[in-house]
Amino acid sequence: MSEVISSIAKQAIIAIDQGTTSSRAILFAQDGEQLHSYQEEFTQHFPQSGWVEHNPQDILNTSISATKAVMEFAQANSIEVLAVGITNQRETTLVWHKETGVPIYNAIVWQDRRTSDFCAQNQEYAECIAEKTGLLLDPYFSASKIAWILNNVDGAREQAENGELIFGTVDTFLIWHLTSGKVHATDTTNASRTNLFNIHKLDWDTELLEWYDIPASMLPKVKECAADYGTTSTSALPLDVPIAGVAGDQQAALFGQCCFTPGTFKATYGTGCFALLNTGTEPQKSQHNMLTTVGYSLNGQTYYALEGSIFTAGANIQWLRDGIKVISSASETKALAESLKYDHGVVLVPGFAGLGAPHWEADARAAIYGMSRGTNEAHFARAALEAVCYQTHDLLTAMSADSVAAKAVWVDGGMVGNDWLCQFLADILQIEVMRPKIMESTALGVMYLAGLQVGWYTDTQSLQQYKVVDKKFSPQLDEPTRATLISRWQKAVNATLAFI
Repeated sequence: MSEVISSIAKQAIIAIDQGTTSSRAILFAQDGEQLHSYQEEFTQHFPQSGWVEHNPQDILNTSISATKAVMEFAQANSIEVLAVGITNQRETTLVWHKETGVPIYNAIVWQDRRTSDFCAQNQEYAECIAEKTGLLLDPYFSASKIAWILNNVDGAREQAENGELIFGTVDTFLIWHLTSGKVHATDTTNASRTNLFNIHKLDWDTELLEWYDIPASMLPKVKECAADYGTTSTSALPLDVPIAGVAGDQQAALFGQCCFTPGTFKATYGTGCFALLNTGTEPQKSQHNMLTTVGYSLNGQTYYALEGSIFTAGANIQWLRDGIKVISSASETKALAESLKYDHGVVLVPGFAGLGAPHWEADARAAIYGMSRGTNEAHFARAALEAVCYQTHDLLTAMSADSVAAKAVWVDGGMVGNDWLCQFLADILQIEVMRPKIMESTALGVMYLAGLQVGWYTDTQSLQQYKVVDKKFSPQLDEPTRATLISRWQKAVNATLAFI
């Protein structure tokens, strides 16, 4: 580590990456090199079926301890910390007292489904919400979670009406506490995931606030992704440095992958998969069940994206390992997949948590087709990997029909270390798959945003020089075989949907 530090300028930026299961802080050099990082996990709470909560203090404590660790490393190595950026799990909802900072309820996590009945019973308003926000009327987003807290926590409604309570997604909660309550703000990307933000006017929507019955006084100020979010307080952290960049995790990854022009496309393969396509400076309404969202806002200009989500990606492999125990580690899947021919005939439709875009069928369940007495662990492994690629093809096909066609796909996440998966993805998508050398795209993106704000970088073009490709995968599969595979996949999906 000391050799790395001695070879670079003595300046760095910290990215706080607050995720669903852990909080991390990474100290970045200007070229994206990681100088130091610290990560701390925290407990998930499941009080009822379909409910998912976090203790807000756990979110705050782990974020602070991770940031302290890298700040102390910087101090010990005489590295000047220029700024802090924050990226976060999106949609997760917190409500706290304006004066004390004490939350009135646990954080309701993006995965939480407690407001399903409310959303299902009010679908007549879904078209209006989609027009204004680009989103579905769904428990996934923040607004129905806020309404639930106000309607179910004793005294919450009265306190909110009296201006005593404020709301924030995780970024806002962290900013408020890191600045000792001086700044109540969010960025356009996180705001665009609440079901309350008009993505055309780039402001909170009065009609939606009235419909959800949420007082406007609760809402944070909305800023661009690279902006002045106050200064960290030494009562919380060792250093007082500007908070200069904020973006929700998937949009931060879009920025970290330097997807700055229309048609640039990134896909992050973790437990699930989130794919975003930059569509330019005008929001594109999807006719194929994609979400329209803010990609990022910078220097008075907002770029929009279409987003599609695959509910299970790496989780498919976890199921093979931990559920049916046909493999002992994820690393085995590459060799198993390579052992079979393209016409092996087995298809997995991974509806373990329903099917996401473009189907949005919460009641769908997983199914396997084409098994015989000869089916073994190799078929399961390959089918699980192939399913992720087929689903990405479905997303990209829908996005291309809605907007501009992608020229390549930039990938990140734990799964894409598998070369076989990346090659099959290129074969099915029929575009190049680009795997970057720096895989921490989410943290990197918010570091870039903070760096732009404090003048470390001149513009987005200057960031391109740091984008190094680890490996490029070009399509090799013949079209008749590809068409047969996609047709077989579509038949399997249709059969699965028919079973609901």
